[in-house]
Amino acid sequence: MAASTPNSEPFATVLIPHLDDIAGSHGANQAWFSLTGGGPVTCGSVMVPCGWFPQVAKHPEVASMDLGVHLTLTSESAAARWRPISTTDPASGLIDSDGYMWSTVPELRRNASPEAVAIELRAQVDFALAAGVDVTHLDHHMGAALAPEFVDSTVSIAGGFGLPILFPRRIHDYLAVLSMGEVDVSVLERARSVADQAGLAVGDSFIMPLANQGGPDHRGLIESMIGKLKPGVNYLSLHCAVPGDVQGVHPGDADWRLGEYLVFSNPDFGDWLRAQPVEISGMREFRDELRTR
Repeated sequence: MAASTPNSEPFATVLIPHLDDIAGSHGANQAWFSLTGGGPVTCGSVMVPCGWFPQVAKHPEVASMDLGVHLTLTSESAAARWRPISTTDPASGLIDSDGYMWSTVPELRRNASPEAVAIELRAQVDFALAAGVDVTHLDHHMGAALAPEFVDSTVSIAGGFGLPILFPRRIHDYLAVLSMGEVDVSVLERARSVADQAGLAVGDSFIMPLANQGGPDHRGLIESMIGKLKPGVNYLSLHCAVPGDVQGVHPGDADWRLGEYLVFSNPDFGDWLRAQPVEISGMREFRDELRTR
Protein backbone atom coordinates (compact mmCIF):
# COMPACT_ATOMS: atom_id res chain seq x y z
CA MET A 1 0.00 0.00 0.00
CA ALA A 2 1.36 3.40 -0.97
CA ALA A 3 2.23 5.81 1.82
CA SER A 4 -0.50 8.15 0.64
CA THR A 5 -3.35 6.02 2.01
CA PRO A 6 -2.56 4.37 5.38
CA ASN A 7 -5.23 2.07 6.77
CA SER A 8 -7.89 3.78 4.66
CA GLU A 9 -10.39 2.79 2.04
CA PRO A 10 -9.15 3.85 -1.44
CA PHE A 11 -11.64 6.70 -1.64
CA ALA A 12 -11.61 7.80 1.99
CA THR A 13 -11.15 11.49 2.75
CA VAL A 14 -8.16 11.71 5.06
CA LEU A 15 -7.07 14.88 6.87
CA ILE A 16 -3.64 15.41 8.42
CA PRO A 17 -3.76 18.50 10.69
CA HIS A 18 -0.05 19.40 10.83
CA LEU A 19 1.74 22.20 12.71
CA ASP A 20 4.68 23.70 10.79
CA ASP A 21 7.46 26.05 11.97
CA ILE A 22 7.95 24.51 15.42
CA ALA A 23 11.12 26.07 16.96
CA GLY A 24 10.77 29.06 14.65
CA SER A 25 9.55 31.01 17.68
CA HIS A 26 8.84 30.43 21.34
CA GLY A 27 5.17 31.04 20.58
CA ALA A 28 5.13 28.21 18.03
CA ASN A 29 6.66 25.85 20.60
CA GLN A 30 4.07 26.75 23.19
CA ALA A 31 1.29 26.20 20.69
CA TRP A 32 2.72 22.78 19.83
CA PHE A 33 3.05 21.72 23.46
CA SER A 34 -0.52 22.82 24.08
CA LEU A 35 -2.10 21.23 21.01
CA THR A 36 -0.23 17.94 20.65
CA GLY A 37 -1.45 14.78 22.30
CA GLY A 38 -5.21 14.55 22.24
CA GLY A 39 -6.30 17.63 20.34
CA PRO A 40 -7.20 18.11 16.70
CA VAL A 41 -3.56 18.77 15.70
CA THR A 42 -2.08 15.29 15.24
CA CYS A 43 1.49 16.02 14.19
CA GLY A 44 4.06 18.71 13.44
CA SER A 45 7.58 19.38 12.25
CA VAL A 46 10.50 21.14 13.89
CA MET A 47 13.06 23.53 12.39
CA VAL A 48 16.41 22.17 13.55
CA PRO A 49 18.60 25.24 12.83
CA CYS A 50 16.37 27.59 14.83
CA GLY A 51 17.14 28.94 18.29
CA TRP A 52 14.11 27.37 19.96
CA PHE A 53 14.96 23.82 18.84
CA PRO A 54 16.59 22.87 22.18
CA GLN A 55 13.36 23.64 24.03
CA VAL A 56 11.58 21.07 21.87
CA ALA A 57 14.36 18.50 22.18
CA LYS A 58 14.38 18.82 25.98
CA HIS A 59 10.64 18.33 26.33
CA PRO A 60 10.04 15.25 28.51
CA GLU A 61 7.66 13.73 25.95
CA VAL A 62 9.67 14.50 22.81
CA ALA A 63 10.30 10.83 22.03
CA SER A 64 6.57 10.08 21.85
CA MET A 65 5.57 13.11 19.78
CA ASP A 66 4.48 12.68 16.17
CA LEU A 67 7.20 15.08 15.12
CA GLY A 68 9.05 15.39 11.84
CA VAL A 69 11.87 17.59 10.56
CA HIS A 70 10.79 20.77 8.80
CA LEU A 71 13.72 20.76 6.36
CA THR A 72 15.01 24.33 6.52
CA LEU A 73 17.10 26.06 3.85
CA THR A 74 15.75 29.62 4.11
CA SER A 75 15.49 32.22 6.87
CA GLU A 76 12.76 34.68 5.97
CA SER A 77 12.38 36.68 9.19
CA ALA A 78 14.29 39.96 9.41
CA ALA A 79 14.19 39.82 13.21
CA ALA A 80 15.14 36.21 13.98
CA ARG A 81 17.48 34.59 11.50
CA TRP A 82 19.27 31.24 11.46
CA ARG A 83 22.29 29.60 9.84
CA PRO A 84 23.03 26.17 8.40
CA ILE A 85 24.22 23.61 10.91
CA SER A 86 26.60 21.84 8.50
CA THR A 87 28.81 24.70 7.31
CA THR A 88 29.76 28.36 7.55
CA ASP A 89 31.56 28.30 4.20
CA PRO A 90 30.21 30.91 1.75
CA ALA A 91 31.33 28.63 -1.09
CA SER A 92 28.47 26.30 -0.16
CA GLY A 93 26.03 28.87 -1.47
CA LEU A 94 23.81 28.25 1.56
CA ILE A 95 24.42 31.62 3.20
CA ASP A 96 24.05 35.26 2.25
CA SER A 97 26.51 38.11 2.82
CA ASP A 98 25.44 38.34 6.48
CA GLY A 99 26.16 34.66 7.11
CA TYR A 100 22.53 33.56 7.38
CA MET A 101 20.41 31.34 5.19
CA TRP A 102 18.88 33.14 2.21
CA SER A 103 15.61 34.94 2.84
CA THR A 104 13.83 33.59 -0.23
CA VAL A 105 13.70 30.34 -2.17
CA PRO A 106 14.69 31.95 -5.52
CA GLU A 107 17.87 33.35 -3.89
CA LEU A 108 18.65 29.92 -2.50
CA ARG A 109 18.10 28.28 -5.88
CA ARG A 110 20.40 30.74 -7.64
CA ASN A 111 23.25 30.32 -5.20
CA ALA A 112 23.24 27.01 -3.34
CA SER A 113 25.28 24.02 -4.33
CA PRO A 114 23.00 20.94 -4.57
CA GLU A 115 25.73 18.93 -2.88
CA ALA A 116 25.85 21.38 0.04
CA VAL A 117 22.05 21.28 0.29
CA ALA A 118 22.08 17.48 0.52
CA ILE A 119 24.71 17.58 3.26
CA GLU A 120 22.73 20.18 5.21
CA LEU A 121 19.45 18.28 4.97
CA ARG A 122 21.05 15.03 6.18
CA ALA A 123 22.72 16.93 9.01
CA GLN A 124 19.37 18.33 10.16
CA VAL A 125 17.78 14.88 10.33
CA ASP A 126 20.84 13.39 12.05
CA PHE A 127 20.85 16.25 14.57
CA ALA A 128 17.18 15.79 15.40
CA LEU A 129 17.61 12.04 15.89
CA ALA A 130 20.68 12.56 18.09
CA ALA A 131 18.70 15.07 20.18
CA GLY A 132 16.06 12.46 20.96
CA VAL A 133 13.37 13.30 18.40
CA ASP A 134 11.73 10.12 17.08
CA VAL A 135 11.49 11.65 13.62
CA THR A 136 8.29 10.51 11.93
CA HIS A 137 8.51 12.35 8.58
CA LEU A 138 10.04 15.12 6.51
CA ASP A 139 8.49 18.26 5.08
CA HIS A 140 9.83 21.51 3.69
CA HIS A 141 10.05 25.06 4.96
CA MET A 142 8.81 27.36 2.18
CA GLY A 143 8.95 24.38 -0.17
CA ALA A 144 12.70 24.88 -0.65
CA ALA A 145 13.79 21.25 -0.35
CA LEU A 146 11.40 20.33 -3.19
CA ALA A 147 12.82 22.91 -5.59
CA PRO A 148 13.85 21.24 -8.87
CA GLU A 149 17.57 21.62 -8.10
CA PHE A 150 17.26 19.76 -4.77
CA VAL A 151 14.24 17.47 -5.01
CA ASP A 152 16.12 14.32 -6.05
CA SER A 153 18.44 14.62 -3.05
CA THR A 154 15.48 15.22 -0.74
CA VAL A 155 13.70 12.08 -1.95
CA SER A 156 16.94 10.10 -1.61
CA ILE A 157 17.43 11.33 1.95
CA ALA A 158 13.87 10.38 2.87
CA GLY A 159 14.47 6.90 1.53
CA GLY A 160 17.79 6.57 3.31
CA PHE A 161 16.22 7.36 6.66
CA GLY A 162 13.05 5.35 5.96
CA LEU A 163 10.86 8.42 6.42
CA PRO A 164 7.71 9.46 4.56
CA ILE A 165 7.93 12.82 2.90
CA LEU A 166 5.32 15.46 2.17
CA PHE A 167 5.01 15.47 -1.62
CA PRO A 168 1.52 16.44 -2.78
CA ARG A 169 0.19 14.67 -5.86
CA ARG A 170 -1.53 17.88 -6.97
CA ILE A 171 1.76 19.70 -7.43
CA HIS A 172 0.30 22.76 -9.13
CA ASP A 173 -1.88 23.47 -6.09
CA TYR A 174 1.17 23.12 -3.83
CA LEU A 175 3.27 25.51 -5.90
CA ALA A 176 0.42 28.03 -6.00
CA VAL A 177 0.78 28.82 -2.29
CA LEU A 178 4.58 29.15 -2.42
CA SER A 179 7.07 31.69 -3.80
CA MET A 180 9.65 29.44 -5.42
CA GLY A 181 10.17 31.24 -8.71
CA GLU A 182 9.88 29.52 -12.07
CA VAL A 183 9.55 25.75 -11.72
CA ASP A 184 9.76 22.98 -14.30
CA VAL A 185 6.85 20.95 -12.99
CA SER A 186 7.89 17.90 -15.00
CA VAL A 187 11.00 17.58 -12.81
CA LEU A 188 8.82 17.48 -9.69
CA GLU A 189 6.37 15.07 -11.29
CA ARG A 190 9.20 12.63 -12.08
CA ALA A 191 10.56 12.91 -8.54
CA ARG A 192 7.09 12.46 -7.10
CA SER A 193 6.67 9.27 -9.13
CA VAL A 194 9.95 7.92 -7.76
CA ALA A 195 8.92 8.78 -4.20
CA ASP A 196 5.48 7.26 -4.72
CA GLN A 197 6.88 3.99 -6.05
CA ALA A 198 9.13 3.74 -3.00
CA GLY A 199 6.16 4.34 -0.69
CA LEU A 200 7.64 7.63 0.52
CA ALA A 201 5.24 10.25 -0.87
CA VAL A 202 2.45 11.52 1.36
CA GLY A 203 -0.38 13.76 0.29
CA ASP A 204 -2.79 14.18 -2.56
CA SER A 205 -3.65 17.79 -1.75
CA PHE A 206 -1.91 20.50 0.28
CA ILE A 207 -3.99 23.10 2.12
CA MET A 208 -2.47 26.11 3.91
CA PRO A 209 -4.85 28.62 5.49
CA LEU A 210 -1.95 31.02 6.05
CA ALA A 211 -1.73 31.52 2.27
CA ASN A 212 -5.45 32.30 2.00
CA GLN A 213 -5.94 34.94 4.66
CA GLY A 214 -9.35 36.38 3.98
CA GLY A 215 -10.04 38.51 7.02
CA PRO A 216 -10.55 37.98 10.73
CA ASP A 217 -12.85 34.95 10.44
CA HIS A 218 -10.15 32.34 10.92
CA ARG A 219 -12.51 29.57 11.90
CA GLY A 220 -14.90 30.27 9.05
CA LEU A 221 -12.15 30.00 6.44
CA ILE A 222 -10.68 26.86 7.97
CA GLU A 223 -14.07 25.17 8.19
CA SER A 224 -14.78 26.15 4.59
CA MET A 225 -11.51 24.65 3.41
CA ILE A 226 -12.12 21.42 5.32
CA GLY A 227 -15.67 21.26 3.98
CA LYS A 228 -14.33 21.27 0.41
CA LEU A 229 -11.89 18.38 0.89
CA LYS A 230 -11.82 15.70 -1.77
CA PRO A 231 -11.19 11.97 -1.29
CA GLY A 232 -7.53 11.21 -0.75
CA VAL A 233 -4.94 12.41 1.73
CA ASN A 234 -5.29 16.12 2.50
CA TYR A 235 -2.36 17.74 4.30
CA LEU A 236 -3.46 20.75 6.35
CA SER A 237 -0.44 22.99 6.96
CA LEU A 238 -0.94 25.08 10.12
CA HIS A 239 1.26 27.75 11.70
CA CYS A 240 -0.27 28.14 15.16
CA ALA A 241 1.44 30.27 17.79
CA VAL A 242 0.62 31.84 21.13
CA PRO A 243 1.20 35.57 21.75
CA GLY A 244 4.72 36.73 22.55
CA ASP A 245 7.71 36.74 20.26
CA VAL A 246 5.82 35.60 17.16
CA GLN A 247 4.58 39.15 16.55
CA GLY A 248 8.19 40.25 16.11
CA VAL A 249 9.37 37.18 14.22
CA HIS A 250 6.45 37.17 11.78
CA PRO A 251 4.91 40.66 11.86
CA GLY A 252 3.21 40.24 8.50
CA ASP A 253 1.09 37.25 9.43
CA ALA A 254 1.28 36.97 13.22
CA ASP A 255 -2.44 37.70 13.56
CA TRP A 256 -3.22 34.67 11.43
CA ARG A 257 -0.84 32.41 13.38
CA LEU A 258 -2.46 33.54 16.61
CA GLY A 259 -5.91 33.09 15.10
CA GLU A 260 -5.16 29.55 14.00
CA TYR A 261 -4.12 28.71 17.55
CA LEU A 262 -7.38 30.08 18.94
CA VAL A 263 -9.33 27.94 16.48
CA PHE A 264 -7.49 24.69 17.13
CA SER A 265 -7.33 25.16 20.90
CA ASN A 266 -11.11 25.63 21.07
CA PRO A 267 -12.77 22.37 22.22
CA ASP A 268 -15.88 23.29 20.26
CA PHE A 269 -13.87 23.30 17.04
CA GLY A 270 -12.40 19.92 17.94
CA ASP A 271 -15.93 18.57 18.36
CA TRP A 272 -16.91 20.05 15.01
CA LEU A 273 -13.91 18.50 13.27
CA ARG A 274 -14.53 15.05 14.70
CA ALA A 275 -18.11 15.22 13.41
CA GLN A 276 -17.00 15.78 9.82
CA PRO A 277 -16.91 12.92 7.27
CA VAL A 278 -13.12 12.77 7.31
CA GLU A 279 -10.58 10.36 8.74
CA ILE A 280 -8.08 12.19 10.95
CA SER A 281 -4.51 10.91 10.65
CA GLY A 282 -1.04 11.78 11.84
CA MET A 283 2.30 11.06 10.17
CA ARG A 284 3.54 8.30 12.47
CA GLU A 285 1.07 5.92 10.84
CA PHE A 286 2.66 6.55 7.45
CA ARG A 287 6.16 6.00 8.80
CA ASP A 288 5.26 2.77 10.55
CA GLU A 289 3.53 1.45 7.44
CA LEU A 290 6.49 2.43 5.27
CA ARG A 291 8.89 0.51 7.50
CA THR A 292 6.87 -2.69 7.17
CA ARG A 293 7.19 -2.71 3.37
